[in-house]
Amino acid sequence: MLALDLPAVRELVVLAAHPDDLEIAAGGTLLALAAARPGLRVHYVLFTGVPERQAEARAAAEAFLPGARITFQVHDLPDGRLPARWAEAKEVVEAAARQVSPDLVLAPSRQDAHQDHRTVAELAPTAFRDAVIWQYEIPKWDGDLTRRNLYLPMDPATAQRKLELLHTHFPSQKGRDWWDDEVFLGLARLRGMECRSRYAEAFWCDKAVLRIGTGPR
Repeated sequence: MLALDLPAVRELVVLAAHPDDLEIAAGGTLLALAAARPGLRVHYVLFTGVPERQAEARAAAEAFLPGARITFQVHDLPDGRLPARWAEAKEVVEAAARQVSPDLVLAPSRQDAHQDHRTVAELAPTAFRDAVIWQYEIPKWDGDLTRRNLYLPMDPATAQRKLELLHTHFPSQKGRDWWDDEVFLGLARLRGMECRSRYAEAFWCDKAVLRIGTGPR
């Protein structure tokens, strides 16, 4: 199997339509990046959420990204209505792009059936034209999980830590029928099998540029 090590990520932008989207989809990736890159700079953009849910997202980000320097850009656009507030959502993304030049952007998938997720996904590449964008996946009843082309293996300890943090920091979601360890670990196990690992988180990357070093040998 061929593998490519990601160059040092010093600046990260994360785009989340709702509180918990990012952590469900890429919590293991956040933990791995924070551990590998001490002092990682993170620009966290949250589009919707009542104050209680926004507070959950802030606390979760601090826990999933220990040691990172996090800047929050929190908005209260209406949940479920982002397509109708397209101009405002676009300004949110463009404002973030004016503030930071990230090495990596985590954003929802353009194949996501939820209208808010899809709106954010479609706006991301219009503003972040020079960054690698990983589109994350969120399991839900829509049945919209699709083929992925990028995998980040996750060991069992990291997978369990992700579950612990989800339960600790998003208590408002525990009554949901999809808020289930078997859902979260089941998808991680499937993606892990696809990349010959126990667990993994998977993404879609439309475009990436590879640079081969030409320094002295």
